Amino acid sequence: MFKDVDEYLIQLKKQLKHSDPALIQDALSDAEEHLRNALEGAQKENSDISEDKALQSIIEKYGEPIEIASAYREIESRISPSLSSDVSQKTRSHFARFFGIFGDSQAWATSLYLIFSAVTGCIFGLWTLFGAGLSLVTLIFIIGLPLLGLYLLSLRGIALIEGRMVEALLGVRMPRKSIFVQKDLSLTEKLKVLFTESQTWKIFVYLITRFPLGLLYTFGLLTLFAFSIKFMTYPVLGPVFDQGLITLGGQKYYASVLLYPFVSLAGFLSLTLTLHLAKILGKTHGRYAKAMLVRKG
Repeated sequence: MFKDVDEYLIQLKKQLKHSDPALIQDALSDAEEHLRNALEGAQKENSDISEDKALQSIIEKYGEPIEIASAYREIESRISPSLSSDVSQKTRSHFARFFGIFGDSQAWATSLYLIFSAVTGCIFGLWTLFGAGLSLVTLIFIIGLPLLGLYLLSLRGIALIEGRMVEALLGVRMPRKSIFVQKDLSLTEKLKVLFTESQTWKIFVYLITRFPLGLLYTFGLLTLFAFSIKFMTYPVLGPVFDQGLITLGGQKYYASVLLYPFVSLAGFLSLTLTLHLAKILGKTHGRYAKAMLVRKG
C-alpha cells in the first residue's frame, strides 16, 4: 500500500529505470496528474476518508507501478521511429551512404528545422528576455507575483512546443506532456516549486541560447545551400544572367567553359556535404535540447 502519491511516483520511476528520460517524464506527469486529481475528487466526495485508503482505491483502477511501466514501454515500442533504416545504412558502401543523403528524409527534415531556427529562436529568445524583464519590474506591484508565475509556466509551455518540433524534425524523443504542477497549491507555493526546481532554469538557459544558435544555424546553412546551388546552376544561369562565379571587392570572376563540368560537380559535392553537416548539427542540437528540456530527477 502506498501512503501518498509521491511514494507511488518513486516506485514508478524505479520500474522505468533505464527507459528514455522523456518517456519517464511523460509517465510520471500522467500518473501524478491522474492520481492527484482523482484523490482530490475522492476527498471532496467523502471528507472522512483517509488519503492512503482513497489512494489505494484509485490505484486499483489505475494500475500498479509495474503495470503502468510495462504499458508505457509497450506503447513506446509501437510509436517510436523504427531503426531499420539506420541498420540498412551501416550495410551499404561508403559511396552509397555518402550520396544516399539525398534520399534521407531525416536530413531534409533537419535542414528545415535549422533553416527556420532564426525565426523560432528569435521568438522564443525575445519572449524569454522580455518576460523576465517585465516580471522583475512588476514585482513591486501587487500583480507582480501572478505575472511571474504565469511567465515561468509559459516557459514550460514553450519548452513543450520546442520539444515537439525537435522530435518531429530532428528525430529525438522528447516529452509529450509538460511537467505537472498541482492545481490546489497556493500562488506562493506554486512559485516556490517553479523557482526551486532546476528544470525551470535549464529551460530558461536553453531558450536564451536558442536565439544565437538559431541565427548561426540559419545563416550558415542558407549560405552553404546558396553557394552549392549557384555552382551547380552556373553553367546554365551564369552566361544567361552575366553572373560571375565569384565576386570579390566588387570584381566578378568568371569560369571558362572548359571548367563548367567541374564547377557543377563542385556545387553538387558541396550540396551533399551540406546535407551531411545539417544532419550532424541536428543530432548535436537534439542531444543539447534533450539535456536541457527533459527532467532527469
